[in-house]
Amino acid sequence: QVQLVESGGGLAQPGGSLRLSCAASGFSFGNYAMSWVRQAPGKGIEGVAYIHSDGSDTYYPEPFRGRFTITRDNSRNTLYLQMNSPTPEDTAVYYCAKVPGDYIPLTPDYDARGRGTQVTVSF
Repeated sequence: QVQLVESGGGLAQPGGSLRLSCAASGFSFGNYAMSWVRQAPGKGIEGVAYIHSDGSDTYYPEPFRGRFTITRDNSRNTLYLQMNSPTPEDTAVYYCAKVPGDYIPLTPDYDARGRGTQVTVSF
């Protein structure tokens, strides 16, 4: 079955950086678009970044453009999220999520999601 396991979360300082990873298994990773979504305390799921199956195209909702970068290594079945200059408002549980097909949705659209990794941004 599909398994997505996030890692790399923790405490980050405002203005610092953090890199999240997601190890994928149980499906043909290189055939699907992938995404990172998050959920802050008391809020709903929010899309953070999306990437095409071969990494050729990405999409970031406006709050994340220029700060976060999504990449993937299909040879290692691994998805990444580089978070630069995070702010306390980026504190949330971050999830790796599998898009149902090879397309980039403009809003969260996934059929599998990991358990998440907590990111806390604070001094």
